[in-house]
Parts: sequence; C-alpha cells; structure tokens
Amino acid sequence: MRWLECVPNFSEGKNPEVIQAIADAISSVDGIVLLHIDAGYDANRTVYTFAGESEKVMEAAYRAVLKANECIDMRLHRGEHPRMGACDVCPLIPIGEMTMQEAVNCSLQLGERLGAAGIPVYMYEQSCRKPERKNLAYLRKGEYESIPEKLMHQEWFPDFGPTFMHERFGMMALGARNFLIAYNVNLDTKDVGLARKIASIVRESGYKNENGHKIPGLLPSLKAIGWWMESYQCAQVSTNITDFNITGVKEVFDAVKKTAERFGIGVKGSELIGLIPEKALLDAGEQISDSNDANSVKIWNAIHYLGLDIQPEERILEWVIRKKLEEV
Repeated sequence: MRWLECVPNFSEGKNPEVIQAIADAISSVDGIVLLHIDAGYDANRTVYTFAGESEKVMEAAYRAVLKANECIDMRLHRGEHPRMGACDVCPLIPIGEMTMQEAVNCSLQLGERLGAAGIPVYMYEQSCRKPERKNLAYLRKGEYESIPEKLMHQEWFPDFGPTFMHERFGMMALGARNFLIAYNVNLDTKDVGLARKIASIVRESGYKNENGHKIPGLLPSLKAIGWWMESYQCAQVSTNITDFNITGVKEVFDAVKKTAERFGIGVKGSELIGLIPEKALLDAGEQISDSNDANSVKIWNAIHYLGLDIQPEERILEWVIRKKLEEV
C-alpha cells in the first residue's frame, strides 16, 4: 500500500448539517476512503480521517477546506479547543510504502493550491519553511483573535495565500507529520485549574515554577492542556501523543492518574479522538496481559485498563481500513 492519510480538524462540532457537508465534500472524490468522523460538541470541533492515493487525498482535502470556508464563520465560533481557522489544521501522514518526503511534497502542492484560492496557509511540522513554525502551538498562540495583530508583522505572513486578515476563515496549518494520537483523560474533579496544573506536569514542555525556573515535564513526545468538558461534567487533561513509540497511551494514563492522586483526586476513564494504530493498543495491552494471550485479548485488556468506551473494529486504523476496503 502506498497511501496518504489526512486528518483535518474543522472548527465546527455542533451543527450536523455543516459536519455532513464537509464529509460529503471529502467523499465526493472517487477512491477516497472516509475512515472516521469524530465530532466534539464541547470543543466545537470535528476531526475527519480519510485516506487513499495521494492525488485523490489532496483533492478531497482541497474540497473540504473550501467547503469549510463556505459554511464556517470564525467570527462566530466559540469552543473549548484552541483554534485559529475554519480548517484549523490539516496534517498529512504517509501510510505503507509512502515516504515522509513524498507527503511533504504533497502538502506543499496542496498549500500552494489553497493559497491561490484565497486561503491563508502556514506550513508546519515536517513541511515547515521556517523552523519556529514546526510547532503547531507556536502558530496557534493567541488563536483566531490574535491574527490581525500578528499580520502587522511580516514574520507572521502565511506561507501561501493572502497576507491580510481573512475574517471568515482565519488561518490554517498544513503539513506532513508522523501519526499523532489524540488522547484525553477524564479527571474526577470540576477544577479546571487543577487539570491545567496536571497537564503542565506531564507534558514534555513542562512549566515554570513560582521562581520562574523551567521545570521539564514527565513525558517526552507529549503535548497537553487542561480544560472543562461539559458532556462529561468534569475537567479533562487533553493530550497529543506525537510519537507513541516513545510515550504510549498507558504511560500517559498512568502519569496523569499518579499526578492527580498527588492532588487527592482520581480519574474517570479516558477518551480517544479519531483513530489509533493497532500497535499503540497492543503495546499497552502487553504491559498488563499474560504473554500467551492473543492479540485481541491484549487489545481488550488495554481498552478496559484505560477506561475507553470504544469498539476496536471502529477505532483501530488498520482494522477500519481493512473493513472499508472489503465494503468497496
């Protein structure tokens, strides 16, 4: 297989008509396999996962972003998740025999095309043209509301597209990267400040103590923030695992749980956003299972240990791809 995966995040998680319209734009490209749609009401954000041959994926992403430009007005957007645009971020991930450089080349082609259509695009991760733009958090700093001030300075001009404020759309980040796991842990508290404190302790970037000294975080390859989740009625530590071979989902769950216990609170399970590679759950399952257990048993052991409310055939990347291809 020589495929490209695309996991765009759009700033709409409440309006089912808009969510469906973007899905329809993606599916309108023949040969595209729409693997998963994850709409978050509280975050007011929807994550789509689709894959296919690179040219078809680029076309589907292009159509989806233009549809978002039609349907989403960032001047009206409110949500828990940090965001800077109608399509906030559009990562491309190589699958199978596709190389990272090929994915980078695809992202640059797509960025140029979107820019020509009037969409302001920052290239990030492996596709960044400026080192400081590799990190999505850097680009998102200040979110949508900070864009007018940023554009007063040439160093904030987008890589493609207009250099003036696109009030309706905002800005988007686009780039090739490795697989990222969006994974959140629910805390047995409503104290968002405590969730933010725990997030700062476990994430790689760490935090500054009361003396202004930088304290490194517990886990490499982990980004984390704390926020309130209305649907769960609790505070949550929301994380992005940027390399699950370095820091796995079990390590994240355990670190959040142990840190929370220091503050006298527990955890109430966890949440997966989008899809997860089979290896990531197997790695977790192998740490808590008998070595003779079947892989399917290890995966279910991991799901139960993490307190996930998922069905593996619907959320494991490789399983979903196989199922979708069988349906074609």
